[in-house]
Amino acid sequence: MEGNQKLMSRMDEAGFTQNELAEAMNAYLRALGHAGTVSDRTVRNWLTGKTRLPHSRQREALETVFNCRITELGFAPRGEKDPPPSGPMEDRVLRRHFISASAGIALTAASATPAHGHSAQRRVGADDVERLLSKFSALIVSDQQYGGRLTIETQASSLAAEALALQERGTASQRVRGALYACAAAFISSAMWAAIDGRRLDEAQNYFDRAAGLAAMSGDSTIQFRIWSHAGSLYRHLGRPADALAANDVARGLPIARRDPLFASLGHARHAVIHGLVGNATDVRRAIGHAREAHDRADPNDHRPVWMTAVRDQGEIEELALSAHLSLGNFEKAEAHAHRSLVLLRPYMQRDRAIVTARLAHAQLGQGDIELAIATAQSIPAGVFTRHPRITRLLGDFGVRLHAAAPDSSYSRAWDEYAHDTRRNNA
Repeated sequence: MEGNQKLMSRMDEAGFTQNELAEAMNAYLRALGHAGTVSDRTVRNWLTGKTRLPHSRQREALETVFNCRITELGFAPRGEKDPPPSGPMEDRVLRRHFISASAGIALTAASATPAHGHSAQRRVGADDVERLLSKFSALIVSDQQYGGRLTIETQASSLAAEALALQERGTASQRVRGALYACAAAFISSAMWAAIDGRRLDEAQNYFDRAAGLAAMSGDSTIQFRIWSHAGSLYRHLGRPADALAANDVARGLPIARRDPLFASLGHARHAVIHGLVGNATDVRRAIGHAREAHDRADPNDHRPVWMTAVRDQGEIEELALSAHLSLGNFEKAEAHAHRSLVLLRPYMQRDRAIVTARLAHAQLGQGDIELAIATAQSIPAGVFTRHPRITRLLGDFGVRLHAAAPDSSYSRAWDEYAHDTRRNNA
C-alpha cells in the first residue's frame, strides 16, 4: 500500500493537519469516557500505510469525525473488502448527531460508561466553570484565526459534552449548574458559528436548536444574545430575511442588550446587514447610526466575553456596515468602512481580515478600480482563499463580476490564471 490517498483527501477537504485530526478524535473519545491516545504519529502511520486498520474505537471516532464508513477512508483488513463494523448503522447515525447537533447524545453515551471504582460524586464548583471558560476563550481565538473549520466545530461539540458531563457526574449548587449550562450553550454556539462560517447550514440549524435549549436552562442572557444573533446570521445565509430580522429582534430584546450598550450596538449593526440584503437603504443608515451611538455610550472598561473583542474595538461594527452598504451597491461607503475595519481588527483575527479584504475588493471593483481590486483580492493568503468556504465564495463571485465588468480583458485573464494556479497549488 503506497499511502492512504482517500484519508489524505478527506483530511485536505476538512482542513485537518495530522495533529488536528488526532485532537478531534481524542476529544470525541474522551467525551465518551475513553482515553484519548491518538497522536500525530498514529495518523501518519495511517497515511503512509504502516498501520492498515485502526482499532475499533479509533474506527468509530474516524467515522464520526468524517461522517462516513471506514472503507470510504481507505481502510480495509487484509483479504477482506470491508472491515468489521464499528457498530450498527443506527449507532453511527447517533454518533454523528453528537458531532453535528447535540452534545447531549455524547453525554448519554458517556454516562452509560461505568466510572472506574464506582467512586462517589465529587463536588463541582467555580474552579470547574473557570476551567471550561478558559477553554472557551481558546476556542474563540482559534475561530478568529481560522474560522469555519470542521475541527473547531468538533472540538466545540466535545467541550459541550464535557460541561454537561459535570452535571451528571458531580454535585453542584444551583448557580454552578446554571453556569455549566451556559458553558455548554457557549460551546454549542461556537460549533453553530463554525458550521455557518463553513457553509454547513443544515448542521448549523441543528446546533441552534440544541444551543437555544441549553441557554434557556442557563438563564444567562449574554450567551442567549450570542445564539440568537448567530441565528439571525444563519437565516440571512439561508435567504430568509424575515426570520433573520425576527431572530435578531429576540437578541436585541434580551436584558443584556438593554443593560450594555455594546451588545445593543452589535444588534443594531447586524440589523443593518439584513436591511441591506432586502435593499432598504433608509433602515440601513438608521441602524448603523444607532450602532455607532450605542457604541459611543458603552464603557470600554466593563468586563465582556472574549467573543465581543472585535465589537469592543469597533472592527466588527465597521465590517457589518461594509456588508450592508455593499449589498446596497454603495461602493464608496463600503470601501470606507472596509478600510476602517482593517485598521481596527486585531492582527490575529485572520478570518475577519480576509473576509473584509475580499469585500473591499468587491467595493473597489464596483467603483471601476479594476486593477486595484485585483491587487486587493490577490493580497488574501492563498491558503485562506482555497480553504475557507465563505472567502472562496466571495472570491468566486468577484471573478464573475470581474468578467461582467471587463469581459475578454487582460485583467480577467490575469485573475483567472491567478485563481487557477492558487487552487492547484493549494489543493
